[in-house]
Amino acid sequence: MAVLNKAQVCDNAVKAQTNPSKKCSFEKKGCCANKSIVKESGDNFQKASFEMENHKLIFLHTFFYTYVNLFEGLEQNIIPFRDYDPPLIPKDFQVLHEVYLI
Repeated sequence: MAVLNKAQVCDNAVKAQTNPSKKCSFEKKGCCANKSIVKESGDNFQKASFEMENHKLIFLHTFFYTYVNLFEGLEQNIIPFRDYDPPLIPKDFQVLHEVYLI
C-alpha cells in the first residue's frame, strides 16, 4: 500500500504455484491485488489575492515604526519633573486623619 508514491507489486504472492498432484484440490486465493484509486479534485477554488489598501499600509507602517522605536534608548537621561515645585499642602494630613508613624 502506498499513498504518495508507486506501490510495490506483490509478484511473489501472486505467482501461481504449479503442483500436478493437487489439481482437484481447492486453492487459496491470493491476498494481494493491484488496485489504484485516483481522486479527482475540482479546480473551482478561489485564489487569494494580496492587495492592500492605503489605510492598511499606513497602519502597518506606523505600527512597525512605533514597535521598533519602543525598544530604543534615549541619548540622555531626561527627568521631566526636575524643575517642578512640590504641591502646597494647606493642612497637615497626618493630624487631620490622625495617622502617625510609630
